Amino acid sequence: MFSTPKAPRIKGTMHPRFDEILTPEALAFLAKLDGAHAGRRAELLAARRERSKRVWAGEKVDFLADTRSVREDKSWKVAPPAPGLVDRRCEITGPPTPKMSINALNSGAKVWMADFEDSLAPSWRNVIDGQLNLRDAIRGHLEFTDEASGKEYRVTAETPPTIVVRPRGWRLCEKHITIDGRPLPAALVDFGLFFFHNAQQLIDNGAGPYFYLPKLESHLEARLWNDVFTQAQALLGIPQGTIRATVLIETLPAAFEMEEILYELRDHSSGLNAGRWDYIFSYIKTFAYNGGDYVLPDRSSITMTTPMMRAYTELLVSTCHRRGAHAIGGMAAFVPSRADQSVTEQALAKVKADKEREAADGFDGSWVAHPGLVATCTQAFDAVLGDRPNQLDKQRDDVHVTAADLIAAGATPGKVTLEGLKTNISVSLRYLAAWVNEQGAVAIDNLMEDAATVEISRTQIWQWLHHKVRLSEGLVVTPDLVNELVKHEVDALHAQATDERSHRHVDEARDVFVESAMGEDLPAFFTPYAYVRYLIDRPLQLRGPISKDDLRMSEKVPPREPQAAHN
Repeated sequence: MFSTPKAPRIKGTMHPRFDEILTPEALAFLAKLDGAHAGRRAELLAARRERSKRVWAGEKVDFLADTRSVREDKSWKVAPPAPGLVDRRCEITGPPTPKMSINALNSGAKVWMADFEDSLAPSWRNVIDGQLNLRDAIRGHLEFTDEASGKEYRVTAETPPTIVVRPRGWRLCEKHITIDGRPLPAALVDFGLFFFHNAQQLIDNGAGPYFYLPKLESHLEARLWNDVFTQAQALLGIPQGTIRATVLIETLPAAFEMEEILYELRDHSSGLNAGRWDYIFSYIKTFAYNGGDYVLPDRSSITMTTPMMRAYTELLVSTCHRRGAHAIGGMAAFVPSRADQSVTEQALAKVKADKEREAADGFDGSWVAHPGLVATCTQAFDAVLGDRPNQLDKQRDDVHVTAADLIAAGATPGKVTLEGLKTNISVSLRYLAAWVNEQGAVAIDNLMEDAATVEISRTQIWQWLHHKVRLSEGLVVTPDLVNELVKHEVDALHAQATDERSHRHVDEARDVFVESAMGEDLPAFFTPYAYVRYLIDRPLQLRGPISKDDLRMSEKVPPREPQAAHN
């Protein structure tokens, strides 16, 4: 006999319509997913931390010796493209807020990546509202009226994009749903609620339940997702293999396990994506304590033609096409400017060149963050694809990437400048002031920024501080210098604040920045601290110092009796 999982407890406020998502049946489904997989998740997160310590102590980062047979076996392929995912030449991304959802569905893109991760500040209201918006959109009911302008938004596209959902990563918890006081893994909450309510409807609509998987660091984490998929399909009577998942290769460890990740998900795989901004952040984090040889220049200098980035993307395309999987390119984050047409023209030229390079390299499609970029991206891929839906037949046998190629920091041109330091501080604080106000996708200096922006910026500052880097202008990056620049930016933001709430968010942004960028140790992510401190419902927020145990409460999984995978 197997024990029945306890029913989750809702600790968040029940806003209007939340009961449509948080039904007893849906919560029981989450409990089964949690009971079967939360323990392994905790073990894998602990393994991440131990691996990081070994690398900082000098362990070489390399392709895995014990999975060589998977890489050398030429016989296996991933599942063929699923309905709605055959042609992916342009994918638009954004959080599932009502306005952004409708704009994405009307954009003309082939795919919409509905994002519960980096571009959604995961407040309780945002998370469950996002589930409601997706439920309505899939059933053709989504409408929105902007209270400020009175403008009405409706989905008018004859063929809206295929919806692909990105749940939060394995590291995050959902404090508003607990079992025995332990928060549930946010990834299982986002995946489970969407799958439970929409899987069959999506199939009836001619597509299926499709996902983007973020922040994976190993093929064992992909194996865990595959087991989640297998159990979820069995529980709801959905045919095995119906779920499809595209994995974002946005961590350096995952770049060394691309083939193994595809193998673990092969019956559910729809390819890999080059999550390039988070990848740079992961590079810095991976070698945080390994000396000045790994210090990177201003992030504006790290382009996709930088040798280590070029090696990463070429390896991704060659790996995917060898296994019959889609290779999806990186984000174009520019936001067109109505006020300055010349800015828009220059940016579109850069986007065009970027997408043309990706298409020529063999990518099957790419990402944009704004509807105004869909045409530019689509045209770049049209020129290469023509009437073909993809270029899976383009084999990159010319690609031979070594571990040294992926780690070649010394080959990255550019300098660390005072302007680069100021930009990292300014963009971080402006974004964080919006994030603690529940906004995850924020237009800053004509770019659509998300959490990856802060991750790159704050880890660069930490790295420059830790290694006492000398700027090209001659100054050394010290705590005094950074504090002076932070004060200048905070004063400017306070001067722009219009009410007490805005002033409070500026101070909260400064707190998150100092906590994540200026401590003796480098936090793995800024989001766990910022979420626990500022984004959960106020009665649940911790008032005193926050320990690592406070941030890892969802990993405190009690021993359970073995449970049948499909129970």
